[in-house]
Amino acid sequence: MMLEHEYALLGGFNRAHLGRWLGGLSALVSSALVFMILSVVDLAKGIGVNVNVPPMALSLVGAGAVYGALYLLFNHVVWKFAPLGRLLKVPDLSGVWLCEGLRLETGSPEPWQGTVTIVQTWDKLRIHLETPTSGSDSVAAALLHDAATGYRLMYHYKNQPRLNAPELSAHHGFAELTFLADGRTASGEYFNGRGRNSFGTMTLRRGDA
Repeated sequence: MMLEHEYALLGGFNRAHLGRWLGGLSALVSSALVFMILSVVDLAKGIGVNVNVPPMALSLVGAGAVYGALYLLFNHVVWKFAPLGRLLKVPDLSGVWLCEGLRLETGSPEPWQGTVTIVQTWDKLRIHLETPTSGSDSVAAALLHDAATGYRLMYHYKNQPRLNAPELSAHHGFAELTFLADGRTASGEYFNGRGRNSFGTMTLRRGDA
């Protein structure tokens, strides 16, 4: 079973900077939460209510716990906010894409169709292609911000034929796709080797487009 894997960001926001920013923000948020809790305790004691806050409760709002919560929120939700994504130069490609392919190494071009599902968080990615005869999953990827043409997704994948296609063999390949600024379409090329020497073009369109 293939799982999501890390992907490189080229020309986009440096992930190391995010860690430093979240670390500083976590310290501020944690300090504010602890101050609020202790202020409420002091207020309660001032009106005669005996309140004790166990150390475990304060540890739940410690800087480490706050950092983990903030990173989880950023990793799955915050970065997908479109204006922030443009600032970070990281597009949200997640979703289902309809794929129109064209195999070119044969005497005459051979069209094929498939469905591409992209699973993406801030730090992980997976590209899965389904066709009637095979399925493929990415094993490594890089996302490049190109100010002239848009975003380019480059990935290495492993393909596994279905049982109904015994004439095909498992193989590795490489694809490069350029996503237009509208975030709805992409086009590019693929190259196969190590079991199936073939190449061609791919055009993607969001499934809800």
